[in-house]
Amino acid sequence: MRHVIVLGLTLAALACGGYAQEGASPSAFARTIEALSEPGGFFDTDNLISNERSYLHVMGALQRERVAGGAYVGVGPDQNFSYIAAIQPRIAYIVDIRRDNMLLHLLFKALFELAPTRAEFLSLLLARTQPDDTAGWTEWSVEALVTHFDTASTRAGVRAPVDSALASFAVELTPEDWETIERFHGIFMRAGMALRFTTFGRAARSYYPTYRDLLLETTRDGERANYLASHDRYDIVRRLQLDDRIVPVVGDFAGTHALRAVARDVQDRGLAVSGFYVSNVEFYLFGDRTFDRFVENLRSLPITDRSVIVRSLFRNPYGGRHPEAVPGYYSTQLVQHVDDLLRATDSGELRSYFDLIRRYVPN
Repeated sequence: MRHVIVLGLTLAALACGGYAQEGASPSAFARTIEALSEPGGFFDTDNLISNERSYLHVMGALQRERVAGGAYVGVGPDQNFSYIAAIQPRIAYIVDIRRDNMLLHLLFKALFELAPTRAEFLSLLLARTQPDDTAGWTEWSVEALVTHFDTASTRAGVRAPVDSALASFAVELTPEDWETIERFHGIFMRAGMALRFTTFGRAARSYYPTYRDLLLETTRDGERANYLASHDRYDIVRRLQLDDRIVPVVGDFAGTHALRAVARDVQDRGLAVSGFYVSNVEFYLFGDRTFDRFVENLRSLPITDRSVIVRSLFRNPYGGRHPEAVPGYYSTQLVQHVDDLLRATDSGELRSYFDLIRRYVPN
């Protein structure tokens, strides 16, 4: 029965035309995902939203280091969109070991396809009614949007258009994939702005930010810089989505295929990687003794002297406060030039995670 439903949605999407015809064809998008991806692995969280409340603290450093254009590589959910809005790359790849993350980004892509404005995006994501004042949507502050959707009534009928948009991408999805996407969307619908990062088998920590917190977070200078903080930021990300230039990839940073395939794709496009957001994946790579493999994959990426890595640190595993830590924040964001990481590895200066987190440019 599910196959019949999916076929019906696909035919409906083809009949409607619309966004599926903008940019590269959906079949090309699907082939790119397949060509770049490798078999998925396990991580103990759905990771529907970030637990890095400090994610915007690097925005000043990105601007000062002139990180812009080129190709962007990231990991995890939608905090990537805020970095993408700031860097404005020509193309972005979201590489994550979990196939579920690729499915989550297909859900986000469907919402962007359907929603010309931030209010419509949040209305579809959270299944909440839209504001009555449609004329002024693009000028609304993110605070006003959060206030509205915190108290808006439930909206029915959002799943059908979202599934239709998903089908139009022509990405091969199993019945289990469709169920996962529906489950993820259902979590956003039920929790709304109160949604928190959760891990399997463990309750959400009190210091984990809510979706509301993440939308209202600021840079160190107090600027709202989430991709939903302004229409212009949102539109930068949406244009890339409509052109199929935000590509979710299933891959292990220390694996044998995904990052190297991304490197070839970036080279074929005549680009270099401007920013690579790794979250705290390197912590686990050191624990698994696979960090050296990641470095070799990193070497394959075309870079410039301005290419940077953005990483997240959760407390200091060696004790004490990191110099870049901000009081009141459980997480700390760090920026390092990629060529500095490679030089430090070659010289033997990077032998531990502690050595890694000591190398950064000031935020």
